[in-house]
Amino acid sequence: MAGKESFTNTRLPIIGGITAATVASLCCVGPFVLLSLGISGAWIGNLTVLKPYRPVFIMLVMLLLGWAGWQVYRPVDTCEPGTVCAVPQTRKRRQMVFWIAAIVALVLVTSTYWIPLFA
Repeated sequence: MAGKESFTNTRLPIIGGITAATVASLCCVGPFVLLSLGISGAWIGNLTVLKPYRPVFIMLVMLLLGWAGWQVYRPVDTCEPGTVCAVPQTRKRRQMVFWIAAIVALVLVTSTYWIPLFA
């Protein structure tokens, strides 16, 4: 049963990685999105307060998505027969969710480089 429990926990690092990527990009994506929606004000400048913590959140994104990738792509030999990680359809679906989350995190983390092109 240990294989089933650890494979089921792939949601935690994926959700944590996306959350950390969102917080890491909040200083840059937040004002851009708000201004694009027509919301403005002097308080938007306060979102840059998180910028010094950006490297910490980027490292957290890398660690959490690395952990999720390890759990999703680990060998089937380590899974007990009949558990979730041994089912090919479930493995493929979780791998697809992992890659979608990784791409979203990459877009959010690199936002400081591509947002000035649109602003």
